[in-house]
Amino acid sequence: MAKVTFTLNGESITVDEPLNMRFLDILRMKLGLTGSKEGCGEGECGACAVLIDGQLVNSCLLPLGSVEGRNVMTIEGYRKTKRYKILEDAFIEEGAVQCGICTPGMVMASESLLNQNPKPSEKEIRIALAGNLCRCTGYEMIFKAVKRAAKEGEGLW
Repeated sequence: MAKVTFTLNGESITVDEPLNMRFLDILRMKLGLTGSKEGCGEGECGACAVLIDGQLVNSCLLPLGSVEGRNVMTIEGYRKTKRYKILEDAFIEEGAVQCGICTPGMVMASESLLNQNPKPSEKEIRIALAGNLCRCTGYEMIFKAVKRAAKEGEGLW
């Protein structure tokens, strides 16, 4: 057991758990933040994605010890932003949400992309979301949602 201190969704937090415990398990089981999903557990589906210091990371691959002193944002924290609302509306309008397992990861990957590239091309959207699997909705609607959010949120990213 070791104490790890980091910023989570804008608030300083200290967790006393084994350093090698998966960060996804810390979020879900210890902190009650269930927005990040356990999809594959191997870093291949993106359902567990979070932003660490602004970079997209699969939390199922991340040991707790690696977040010491870092800034972590989960879908729960991101939901409090104007940018989230734009993405949410775009996903709804384009029919890009069904079962919801992949949605938090898709949204976090979209935020990461738009933060780095506010006006992505179709190809850039496809590349940025390539690490996220969706078995229900179909990718075309998701790609359209990201393109729509980029247009409607112009100036926010």
